[in-house]
Amino acid sequence: MAFLKRSPWILHYDASSCNGCDIEVLACLTPPLYDVERFGIINTGNPKHADILMITGGINELNRAVVRNLYEQMPEPKVVVAIGICAATGGIFRECYNITGGVDKVIPVDVYVPGCAARPEMIIDGVVAALSILEEKRAKMTGAAQAKEDARHAAGEST
Repeated sequence: MAFLKRSPWILHYDASSCNGCDIEVLACLTPPLYDVERFGIINTGNPKHADILMITGGINELNRAVVRNLYEQMPEPKVVVAIGICAATGGIFRECYNITGGVDKVIPVDVYVPGCAARPEMIIDGVVAALSILEEKRAKMTGAAQAKEDARHAAGEST
């Protein structure tokens, strides 16, 4: 895991899960046993402050717009973690009339955490993978912004 310049903030959203994965996510977010805060992670309820979106459950027609809205409110760069088989594919509910499928049917997913219910150790592994992806995205954005600034500066000098 790369050195982080600031603490990543997590937004957790229950799309339509059976509550199994949600309980495991809460076990990860709270001390004393698993405690992802040791990685400098802060749990937030505001998507405008979040860097990582953790979603449990499959996407249905009622929450499709909500998930897209949450994703669009998050600042760049952002990472999405789909937790559990329901978030990945719709799980055992994928044949239900109201389930669209996994989270990737609505928004891009960066990390998939397998399981039904996903174990806390796997969720923490998924969060650590998300942190690496977040740092890569930040580096690309910084590099692109620097290249744009250099090009603007070079164009200003030559004219």
